[in-house]
Order: sequence, then structure tokens, then C-alpha cells
Amino acid sequence: MQALKFSKIDKAKFFRTLNKRVNLYFKDNKIKRTGNWKLYSKAILMFTLLFVPYLLLLTISIPEWAMLLLALVSGVGMAGVGMNVMHDSNHESFSSRKWVNKLMGSSMYILAGNVYNWKVQHNVLHHTFTNIKGHDEDIDAGRIIRFSKNSKWFKFHRLQRYYSIFIYGLLTINWAITTDFKQTHRYLKRKLSYGHLPSPANQWTTLIVTKILYYAFWIVLPMLVLEISWWKILLGFFAMHYAAGLILSIVFQLAHVVPNTDMPLPDKKGNLEHTWAIHQLYTTSNFAPNNKFISFFTGGLNHQVEHHIFPNISHIHYGKIAKIVKQTATEFNLPYFEYKTMTKALKEHFNQLKFLGIKPAYE
Repeated sequence: MQALKFSKIDKAKFFRTLNKRVNLYFKDNKIKRTGNWKLYSKAILMFTLLFVPYLLLLTISIPEWAMLLLALVSGVGMAGVGMNVMHDSNHESFSSRKWVNKLMGSSMYILAGNVYNWKVQHNVLHHTFTNIKGHDEDIDAGRIIRFSKNSKWFKFHRLQRYYSIFIYGLLTINWAITTDFKQTHRYLKRKLSYGHLPSPANQWTTLIVTKILYYAFWIVLPMLVLEISWWKILLGFFAMHYAAGLILSIVFQLAHVVPNTDMPLPDKKGNLEHTWAIHQLYTTSNFAPNNKFISFFTGGLNHQVEHHIFPNISHIHYGKIAKIVKQTATEFNLPYFEYKTMTKALKEHFNQLKFLGIKPAYE
């Protein structure tokens, strides 16, 4: 794979100025860049949404339609834990204590994922090479969906704006079944890591053991306890994952696969046009920045511009530092993309899928 190099030329010193202002904000207000009681109380709420419906399923007698409803609620909780707890923790911004971040980051295993894989795909590849085809795996859906103008076009992409919503729901169940095994093989082979590179034996052992425990908790235990058909339990398991996958996929796509964000390519020598920080401005968009519920539930992922430039700052601060980022970007004549509402962002995302589904002139 071609090595990429971001430009080192920033004559106006955008990031230096922005970083100084953000640091001053935390210093003047005497607050830490990590989470606080607001985040910790929200973590309790999200874990409650995930586990309480599951415990109710196992302990009380309820109609099967109610069981399915509880499975869907657990799916919402799964997405909530992913966005609010796991995400901050694995960016090491949940707490100032490393052991707390490690513990809370391990919630990834409850979501059917793997910490090593997630850190490589998200922290290393996505946050470094945002929206660059062949490097950012978040815009690589294989052939099924064309997220980038630089991806190969197929006839069925004409319909992707219609069928994509059904594919989105499969995100986390793919983690549970195939994705993690493929990623572990690929990342270890390339010796990719976020921090210490685990030994292949340790990574494979961790992956296999956590998967077995995951299936035992979410599938085997209900089969032993509940007096319903096995396929109905699998249906509830799928419904839980589908709800979580749909929420997570939509939130992720609204930040990068919309008309105003760029999908840049390096030159033949692997050089990129902008510095890393400025690259994030061109490839990332916010949505519904003033909607308190969306900011609360999505773990601040509607403030993706702030998150991409300051991934080690907890999301509970994004609403405040957004004003600083926007003002500084404007001063330096740089883009600051945002959609005022989630509805507008959704509309623009599917418009982008429609555009990318049209046969390119070069085909």
C-alpha cells in the first residue's frame, strides 16, 4: 500500500493557533479535557438501556412481541454504549485514569467487536486518512455500496440510495461473525497498531475467547433459560444488532459521506494537498450541532469536526470548543461544514448516494 504524506506547509499556522485557543479554554475554565460526572452518569444510563431489557427477558414472563421490543431497546442501548462509553474510552478521553479508559474501552467486547481491531481501523486509519480511498476503511463497503467517487462503479449502484439503509443495519452483526477475524488477520500481517503491537498469539486468543463468551452470554444463556424456539432467540439477537448497526452506521455516514465533504487522492508520490488538521476540515461535517438530544445520545458524534481535530478531548466539551473551531476556521478562510438539522444531513447523505450511484463519465 502506498505511503501517504500530509503537507507540512501551513503558512498561516492554523492548527497552532487553534490548539493554543482550545488549550486556553480548558486552562481558563480550570477543567480537564476528559470526561466528568455528566459523562459518567450518562454511561450508567446507556449500560442500563443495554442490560436491563436483557435481564427482564431472562427473569419475567412476557409475550413474545414484548421480548422482541426489549431486544430492540437493548440495540439502542448497544449503540448508546458504543458512542458514549466505548468511543471516548478507546480515544483515552473518557477519564484521566488509564485503567478506567482501558476498562470502559473493553465494553467493545460487549458490542461484539474487538478493541485492537477498532483502534487500528478507527484511531489509526480513519482518523489519519479520513475519506482517502484505499486507506480509510470507513468508506470501503466492498462492492455493495459506492461511498467514494474514487471507487469502481457497478450497475447496481444506481439503486444504492434505496437498499443502503438495509445494509447499514448489518454493521455490528458483521463484527460478531466475520469482520473481526478478517481485520485481525489483515492488521497483524501489516503490523498495524495503535500503541503497542500485540503478539499474534495474544490477539487471536483474546479474539476467540471474547467471541465465545459473547455468544454464550447473548445466545446460549437465553436458549437455556427461555422456553421459546431457538430461531426466535436468534431473531431477537439479530433485531438487537440491527437496531444498533442502523443507528451507528447512519451517525458515521452523516459525518463524511455528504456532498460538502471532499474525497481527496494523493499525487503519484503519495503527497496530500493539506496538512493533517486542515485535511480534517475538508473531509468532515457536523450535523444538528444545537440539538441537545442528538448531542447527548450520539456521544457528541454530531460534532465530528471537533472530534476529528481533537480526538483525545471528551465529547462532552465539543459544544463549547465548537465555537472556537468555527471562529478560527473562518479567520483562516478554511471550510467548516455543518448541517443545522439531522433531517437535512440525512437528505444530503442519500442525495450523495444517488449521485455516486450514477455512472461516471469515464466508465
